[in-house]
Amino acid sequence: MDEQWTAACDGGRTPASGRTPASARTAASAAYDGDPEMIAEARGFAGDFLADARGGYGIPVSTRLAGAVELIVSELVTNSCKYAPGPCLVDLAASAESVEIAVWDACGAFPVASAPRPDRVGGHGMEIVMGLCEGFAVRRELVGKRITASVPVADERV
Repeated sequence: MDEQWTAACDGGRTPASGRTPASARTAASAAYDGDPEMIAEARGFAGDFLADARGGYGIPVSTRLAGAVELIVSELVTNSCKYAPGPCLVDLAASAESVEIAVWDACGAFPVASAPRPDRVGGHGMEIVMGLCEGFAVRRELVGKRITASVPVADERV
């Protein structure tokens, strides 16, 4: 794994009042080489990032929200590993309003969510992602594609 952390914060840390400033924001990125182990590593990266967002920046990350974000990261990185062997980049950003997840890989083919079928074994990753996120976009890049999912912090679904 070739993991790189970059963090940015607009607005600073939680004030003594304990309330999160509306402008509090943090971001981090990690690069992976395409090995199947990157799935668990990316999930751990997301968990560590969210713990830092909660503890270091006062962003209200519930246990349920953290689980949803980790699952989205896991599913998107799994798809990257399975369908686009090679490097994969994961970008995460958190604010008081939402957590943004972006995954880039070198394959230009867009993902397709299959129709729900309870008897199908596997192939439910995009269904899961679409069910957990509020916003979803796929953008073709000069090389490959970038998939972005957004999960609101105050979402009762997660």
